[in-house]
Amino acid sequence: MPVKKILVVDDSPTERAFMVDLLTKNGFQVVTAESGEEGVTKAKAEKPDLIIMDVVMPGLNGYQATRTLTRDDDTKNIPVLMCTSKGQETDKIWGLRQGAQDYLVKPVNPEELLGKIAAL
Repeated sequence: MPVKKILVVDDSPTERAFMVDLLTKNGFQVVTAESGEEGVTKAKAEKPDLIIMDVVMPGLNGYQATRTLTRDDDTKNIPVLMCTSKGQETDKIWGLRQGAQDYLVKPVNPEELLGKIAAL
């Protein structure tokens, strides 16, 4: 199924703006959320084709939000791509264990991100 609508969950206004700009220029419809809690709510309401999830956020972090989404019947079929500054191998393994399909480390390489989206 081709990805058309993407939910970007990140507490950084700069990161959100970068992602929205990159993704809309490449033909995607983008919805944003500023926290894990808002991300879970918007995922259920918007039913995006993909969720790009930051990890380090106040309140519900990206790992917790991903676990919530991938275990909920309404959202479990939406792939989650973790996109975070946490670049240790253990961080990646933990992210994938929470249900993420893939893991990207910031700063994001636009070609790498678009390639991962295309591969889903």
